[in-house]
Formats: sequence, structure tokens, C-alpha cells
Amino acid sequence: MSTRAQDHLDRLQDFMDSHIYPAEPVYADQRRELTAAGNEHQVPPVVEELKVEARKRGLWNLFLPDAGDHGLSVTDYASLAELTGRSPHLAPEAINCAAPDTGNMEVLHLFGTPEQKERWLNPLLDGEIRSCFGMTEPDVASSDATNIATRIERDGDHYVINGHKWWISGSADPRCKIMILMGKTSPEGHPYLQQSMVLVPLDTPGVRIVRPLPVFGYSDQHGHCEITLTDVRVPVINLIGEEGGGFAIAQARLGPGRIHHCMRAIGMAERALELMCSRASGRVAFGKELARQGVIQEWIAESRMAIEQARLLTLKTAWLIDRYGPKGARKEVAAIKVIAPRIALEVVDRAIQVHGAAGVSDDTPLAAMWAGLRTLRLADGPDEVHVRSVARAELAPYLGS
Repeated sequence: MSTRAQDHLDRLQDFMDSHIYPAEPVYADQRRELTAAGNEHQVPPVVEELKVEARKRGLWNLFLPDAGDHGLSVTDYASLAELTGRSPHLAPEAINCAAPDTGNMEVLHLFGTPEQKERWLNPLLDGEIRSCFGMTEPDVASSDATNIATRIERDGDHYVINGHKWWISGSADPRCKIMILMGKTSPEGHPYLQQSMVLVPLDTPGVRIVRPLPVFGYSDQHGHCEITLTDVRVPVINLIGEEGGGFAIAQARLGPGRIHHCMRAIGMAERALELMCSRASGRVAFGKELARQGVIQEWIAESRMAIEQARLLTLKTAWLIDRYGPKGARKEVAAIKVIAPRIALEVVDRAIQVHGAAGVSDDTPLAAMWAGLRTLRLADGPDEVHVRSVARAELAPYLGS
């Protein structure tokens, strides 16, 4: 790690130990109270307190190299993101590095107009509002972005939007003010030039949040919503980039976003392994600690080896992005998006097994981790799409394409 990154990591570790981990039960209690009062998606007060403390410590917007004076590369950020993954509901947001805001901030930073940056990027960078990304749809296979059916039609100085989205993460949070929406402006054009991205304020007439969707029974604070858009009108100046540029922007957004997810997944796996070792060392069955049972030792060893492999591939991918950009790391991004969630899920599953019935309860973070990681094998593209991308890259020299 660079000296600068090591300094940030040391300060982040202290912040995790002194503030994040102690805040976890507070967050859970406050969420229960808010839910009982009918405010399930309102942010617990402890989150805002953590954000204030993180900003005081210079732990803010670390994912975006040009967002401050930290000057961290993607490789530098990898270890920091991994550490925040150990407390996925608290730590990423506390340092303003939570999805989907990170990807949206990157889009606005790279492609937004000065007016768009002033209106939306700056409040996001300051942690004053939250955002969502409207891509996935219920009626088409959204793993193929060319299938997107939402229409964006020009009408004078406005676009008129009609469509149906779902699993729009972050959209149930009352702080969520803006959606970056992907839809078709040129349905008859080239498959990769049909889509565009526009900014849609969530209070625009015609935007309706149908329902928040639970994940394996878990209802996240920020929510994952089904949303309909009926004759929604936004000014043409809300277009991001140019018409037909939505697919290219999506690729620029999703590449770094995918590796951020992988970094945090490794952090979850590390915490699960620690919990597994602690439980195995203190639990006695059939006359000896579980840690002395051969099968448990094998699980622990396999978990350690798998985590190390996933971390090294993640770091290599980050290194390639730093030097050659997301396009230069396309194959590795696809590979790690499969490997990191898969490995983390296996480690968490073993930890659940070692905990017995306690592992499937909410007395440990394991069950919630499992639900999140299982979902990650679908989010930002299912495993099969990324495996296909790796295969194509490997076969290209042989097939001439």
C-alpha cells in the first residue's frame, strides 16, 4: 500500500473500532423503533452522527480520486472498501462511499454538465441527499441492457418518460431525491446506441413508488423499490452526456461499481471467518472444541485460502483500472464479480453452519450477510453474464473476434 493509503487505513480501522462496531446495536435498535412507528425507511439518527465524525477524521468520499485531497487510487481504495464491508449497513454510508451513490457520483463527475454537478453532484458529495439508479426492469431480461423497454421521447424542450423499473436500490429512503434513469431514445438505432440516461427528480409528477421489495425477508433501510413512470416530463437539459450514449456511460459506471462490491464482499468474508473461528474455539461438542474437529479445520483452511485468492484478484483488477482504465480491466472485472461474491457466500455459509441455529438468527450478522451476498450474484449483472464475458475474452484470439 502507498504511505497515504496506509494512513487512511489506520484511521479507518480506528474509526471502525471506536465508532462503527459500537454503533451496530444502536442502529438495530433505532431501526426497530422507526419501523414500529411506521417510518421503516427513515435513516436512524446514529448514521448521521457517524457521518459527522467520519468527515472530521478526513474519511470522506474516498472512492473518488478527484473528490478531495486524499488522492487515493483504486488500488489504494481496495483495502479501505474491504474494511467497510465488515459492517455493510453502516460503514460505507458513514464515509459517503455507499452504493448506488458512488456510481451516480462517478457518472455526474465524468459526464455531467456544470449545472448538473452544481444541482446534484455537490449535494451528493456533501452527503446531504441520496440517489438511485433506474436500470433494471421486471418485464425484460435486464442482464442484457439492450432489452430495456423504458421510453424517453423528445417533446420540444422536454423528454417524456414512460416505463416500469424495479429493484431500484435506495429509492425508499426519504433522502433520495434524484434518479439517474436509463431508457431508450432511439429504439430503431444500433443496439448499443439506443439508450440514454436522464436525471429524474423523484418528486416529478408521474413517478410512483409502487412498493419496496424485501431481500430474503430483509427490508433494508434504504429500500429496493418497484417504480412506474407515466408521462414523466423532465427538461432536455437533464440528459447526461448525449443521446445514445447511455450504454457506454453504464459500462463506465458499472465497472468501478462492481469492483467496489467485490472489495466489500471480501470484508464480509473476513468477518465471517473471524466469527467462525471464535465460535469453533469456544463451542464444545462430543467432548472437544469444534475447532479440534477435522471437518471444521478444513472449512476454516478452505475459507482462508479462498479469501486470499479473491483478494489478490481484486487487487490485480484495481491495479489494471488505475493503469488502463475500466476497459483495460474488463475481463478481470467480470471475473472478480463472479469470484468475490461466490467465495464470500461460501465462507458465510460455513460460518452459519458452525454457529448452528444461532447462525440463521439475527443474533449474528451472518444471516443478513448471506442474504446480501446471494443477491450480489445477481446485482450489476448475474454470474452467467460475467462468465460469458470472460469466455469471450479468452476465445477471441482463437475465433478472430
